[in-house]
Amino acid sequence: MHSGNVIDLSRLPAPLLGFCAFSGVGKTTLLLKLIPALTARGLRLAVIKHAHHNFDIDHAAKDSYRLRHAGSTQMLISSSRRWALMRELSENEHELTLPELAAQIDFDCADLVLVEGFKNAAIPKIELHRPGLGHPLICENDKNVIAVAADQDCPVPQHLERLDINQSEQISAFIYNYFKLNRPGFIQD
Repeated sequence: MHSGNVIDLSRLPAPLLGFCAFSGVGKTTLLLKLIPALTARGLRLAVIKHAHHNFDIDHAAKDSYRLRHAGSTQMLISSSRRWALMRELSENEHELTLPELAAQIDFDCADLVLVEGFKNAAIPKIELHRPGLGHPLICENDKNVIAVAADQDCPVPQHLERLDINQSEQISAFIYNYFKLNRPGFIQD
């Protein structure tokens, strides 16, 4: 699956926005609140989520699972409501990079791609931080962080926006305005 070509994430038809945090801070919980808030603003969203372990999206009792485990390296399943392609990687293939995964997105139906994980990616990111957990701020060493969303007051570098992790409307407004200002053609009014 590796094409050998490096994909420039900044040249994709829609921007990527990462969410970075230490484990247990609530990345998925926040995304579950942000996605409806952003779609209410008229944005069509795609999500790329990194899994740190072996995962399955279908189950042993399903035909797609049985066919894939019988030896098919690709399993495309379709209905009138959705389709999904599962692709098995062989032992000599590498895990796909964020640019390789982003190239798989159908940008005809996505205005913004939310990325969970890939905390070292060179894309704009919102750091989620809970000072009570005792972790250091990621933004101290990551110039791609554009804002910090925290659950309590904490020292944030002056050049970064400070957001409330519990205010999904505030965060969605920040995201919308950030890309409207920094990405020409992001939203056509």
